[in-house]
Amino acid sequence: MKKKIALIGYGVIGKRVADAITLQEDMELAGVCDVISDWRIQAAVSKGYPIYAATPEAKSNMEQVAISPAGNMTDLLDVADLVVDCTPKKIAAQNVQTYKEREIKFILQGGEKHETTGHSFSAENNYASALNRDSTRVVSCNTTSIVRTLSALKRAGLLESARGTLLRRATDPWESHLGGIMNTLVPEKDIPSHQGPDAQSVDPELDVVTMAVKVPQTLSHLHYWNVRLTRQADKKEVIEAFQTSTRITLMSYNEGLVSNNTIKERYLDMGRPWGDMYEVALWQDMLKVEGNELYYAYVVDNQAIVIPETIDAIRALTGIEESAERSIKKTNESLGII
Repeated sequence: MKKKIALIGYGVIGKRVADAITLQEDMELAGVCDVISDWRIQAAVSKGYPIYAATPEAKSNMEQVAISPAGNMTDLLDVADLVVDCTPKKIAAQNVQTYKEREIKFILQGGEKHETTGHSFSAENNYASALNRDSTRVVSCNTTSIVRTLSALKRAGLLESARGTLLRRATDPWESHLGGIMNTLVPEKDIPSHQGPDAQSVDPELDVVTMAVKVPQTLSHLHYWNVRLTRQADKKEVIEAFQTSTRITLMSYNEGLVSNNTIKERYLDMGRPWGDMYEVALWQDMLKVEGNELYYAYVVDNQAIVIPETIDAIRALTGIEESAERSIKKTNESLGII
């Protein structure tokens, strides 16, 4: 039988998770719960998703715009096998007690702390350790990219240590009128920035340090990495290591993919919903190996990269698929990751 999945929070990540769930053969969307009643939830209504009101006030607001909620959050949890919480940062942590009291499995997103679930998830790295757990946390977009790329090098026996600089988008595109930055760069004051320790919450063996700068654009993140290899290697061997991940795509400058906006346009032309890029887009012609030192750069779609990870986390926690490889293959095929 298909597992019934409740979705709490229909924002940038939530709406994408909802659509991805509906593409899977072994799960179904039990409903969407939120406090909003504007154009965002109207999109869920138009897709025929069952709508639930998170609060009495939300219920009243929905009814005023001709939305008839199927019930409240408790009602939704009653009919679900697992809940994916995509609410804004820190709100999900407040919902955890409710999930625990109702003894329902739950998945949080990377805005919450590792300690909230005691497990942080990345499908290619630690799927097995999430099997049949009560909860996990899908790490953030940047951390997901870090774990994917460094794990590929680690599997090939090439990774000794890694040092990365992140150029972070200032805010999500749809709300750049609220919290964007203009004509400035804002460095994170702490070194390492939080992404390095976050990657170690998935794999404690990673020797990784990150530094981050917030930049005035909203399309994506850009990473530069300097990796010390365990031995001397050549470019071909490194590229072959990255190719072991189905969620890293190699691109080239000579294809005209010279910036994050051109990469975004490529995925729009491919017909991906919202132009989403679930993969890490890594420039293979920029990649350079000198002895046992490796240099490379890549782009991260902050709105999309965690979507396949969330679907795999659902399978792991519910136990409907014990094999990471088979789950990743199913998810990739459903989302058009080739």
